Amino acid sequence: MDRGEIIIMNQEKTLGIIKPDAVRRNLVGAIIKLIEENNIALRQLKMINLTQAQAKDFYSDHKGKIFYDKLIEYMTSGPIVVMVLEGIDAVQRYRDLMGKTNPDEAAEGTIRKLFALDTTHNSVHGSDSLDNAIIEINLFF
Repeated sequence: MDRGEIIIMNQEKTLGIIKPDAVRRNLVGAIIKLIEENNIALRQLKMINLTQAQAKDFYSDHKGKIFYDKLIEYMTSGPIVVMVLEGIDAVQRYRDLMGKTNPDEAAEGTIRKLFALDTTHNSVHGSDSLDNAIIEINLFF
């Protein structure tokens, strides 16, 4: 390593999704602003419409749960924004920034407290582990 090289420990990438309810309400810019203000860098971004097959593949771990069909219907109801986010401890830091799934239980200042409508229409998704981040990023990018 030469003297000019800097090593950044715990630099991670994670997947972020801005869900259909937030896209419909024109919150994409506000959500990205919060992400960037929290020192999480946006590395890739695209707006897509999930097909039923893509949504079922992405949420396969929830198959059989009572909310599964409603989730698939919701995630295919309009465009979503998928993002590769990067930063030190990005997986956990983005999850903390998102807040709890139920916006009524989410901490003040979190994305879900600010923007989510309810537990289903909770505006954003983030990978729950580094291993899943890799899998999820590869599904979209």
